[in-house]
Amino acid sequence: MGSITNSPLLPEAGKRNILITSALPYCNNVVHLGNIIGSVLSADCFARFCRARGFKTLYVCGSDEYGTASETKALEEKTTPAELCSKYHEIHKRIYSDFSISFDVYGRTSTEQHTQIVQDIFTKLWENGFIEERASIQPYCPTHHSFLADRFVEGICSICGYNDARGDQCDGCGNLLDPLEPVAEANDVVGHEAKGTGFLKSPRCKLDGTTPEARSTKHLYLRLDLLEDDIKSWFNVAKEQWSSNCVAITQSWLSKGLESRSITRDLKWGVPIPKGLKGLSDEEYENKVFYVWFDACIGYPSITKTYTDGDDLSGTKWEKWWKNPEDVTLYQFMGKDNVPFHSIVFPASQLGTRENWTKVSRFSPTEYLNYEGGKFSKSRNIGVFGTAVKDTGIDTDVWRFYLLSRRPETSDAEFLWQDFIDINNNDLLKNLGNLSQRVMKFCHANFDATIPDRHNYTDEALEKHKADVNSLLQTYLSNMEAIRIRQGANNILALSALGNQLLQHNKLSNQLIKEEPDRCAAVVTLALNHIHLVANILSPYAPNTASSMLTQLGVPEEKQVFSIPDIWTGDALKPGEKLGTPTLLFSQIPASRAQEWQEMFGGDELKKLKALEAEKAAAKKAAKQKKKDEKNAKKAAEDPAAPST
Repeated sequence: MGSITNSPLLPEAGKRNILITSALPYCNNVVHLGNIIGSVLSADCFARFCRARGFKTLYVCGSDEYGTASETKALEEKTTPAELCSKYHEIHKRIYSDFSISFDVYGRTSTEQHTQIVQDIFTKLWENGFIEERASIQPYCPTHHSFLADRFVEGICSICGYNDARGDQCDGCGNLLDPLEPVAEANDVVGHEAKGTGFLKSPRCKLDGTTPEARSTKHLYLRLDLLEDDIKSWFNVAKEQWSSNCVAITQSWLSKGLESRSITRDLKWGVPIPKGLKGLSDEEYENKVFYVWFDACIGYPSITKTYTDGDDLSGTKWEKWWKNPEDVTLYQFMGKDNVPFHSIVFPASQLGTRENWTKVSRFSPTEYLNYEGGKFSKSRNIGVFGTAVKDTGIDTDVWRFYLLSRRPETSDAEFLWQDFIDINNNDLLKNLGNLSQRVMKFCHANFDATIPDRHNYTDEALEKHKADVNSLLQTYLSNMEAIRIRQGANNILALSALGNQLLQHNKLSNQLIKEEPDRCAAVVTLALNHIHLVANILSPYAPNTASSMLTQLGVPEEKQVFSIPDIWTGDALKPGEKLGTPTLLFSQIPASRAQEWQEMFGGDELKKLKALEAEKAAAKKAAKQKKKDEKNAKKAAEDPAAPST
């Protein structure tokens, strides 16, 4: 539940108001590095950038708690779904705290506010004719008298024979399954909305082992087909600022034609169907809840409400963010597999209410982050998961900068330990760390830790340096506005390198201060202001390091406010101001740690998994070749003169 924030941040007319969401992490497991960079960390970087630019910025996220996966995981851990979600909600919060994620609110979907807004949206969709009822055949357990969601049915895969396949997918062969063997009937007008390629033999209830019966039951469907024209009209305007992969994914759905989508499931853990609606039977939907992908995206406004209105269910301050498209720009971060739910299903729900919702303006989906040539796997202990980051002893900001600099923006990216070490030792320590340490120590040793007066000297080279810095600053601003976060990281390193060039070109040394004291003072003061700019543009990526840099520059922590300017004037720090104490920003990581960490985080298991995947790929290739050879042999037998393919 929320508690009313003393002074919640609200948008202001005439100002740039930025609303940021990152995909709600599913609350039944521990996130790995790919999950973290995929949405939460990327959104945090952009939120910090927006705040440093002076924009009104609200960053909203929280735990997605409802759904079949939570119920099945609770069964495995012998607890209730509510207790399970509370446990993982706290684990997620600790992980994000360790990564210095600056949520304005990190909530959860198991709240009264969430139920209220989900049911209100559904009611309006029902009243506006965008919901329909359909009867379908579903597995029913006669032992505990309940219809079963697909994942609550287990059995033998009809395709590969795997004994513990689930009713939605087989973990043995990866094929989609139906929980029951399909039976074609002349009057079967509905069935499943998407048939699997196989089904379960000898199906059994996951709860008690009972063989389920095939029974007819009703479910509710969102009429995406009726909303298709509305979605297309909105999409054709909104897509102009979307990434190319987001446009392509959405367009592929629209090109096939939208169909009604089921939004209810036979579960207990979820938002209940509202009662008392005209034409909708309370009794038939007593034991059903909304499907998680109908209600999950509604978590963004409901979590916002816990922030703006606290426990006041009648409060409407949240609407200043979510029903205010004239003044608010919505940015959404997620992995590419979540795009259709944010670009079609959620906007369709908003459009269908016929209310003036704030809809997404900019998407920033990511591709996949792989691990050392393989995939992350919690069950096999392969890869780095959020709770284990601290075990490496490496500062959080190094993790943040590395992941953001390798963000899979346009294609899959690879996490490599050697690359991680190289980024720390070369880009951060030798480039950025060297710049800061060299100038700070020189000023302490030669100017009594006091910023010298530079106004007694200038030359074309110093003026050109300022021009070069501003050119690079404009590139950085452009990249960050376009959410090209990888390129933004490169711009930071380039700007730091430019600072090192300033020192090298002017040969900053004891000889310079002895022979040209005024020039030396001008170079030192300009370099200190250069470091001040670097700290500010670094702050979205490595906030704690940026704060340390400002402290060393003489700005006490309680007075620090990161600010990224339009134009760098090079005079934020004034002559006569005292510096703080120089401290190391980064430490050398021995190259030998790469092998140590590879072994710690799944070395042997990763080798086994790679070998297994290679074996499967080879078998698939061989089967394909065998089919081709058989086809050629058959063709040759039928027509000996025909050439082989």
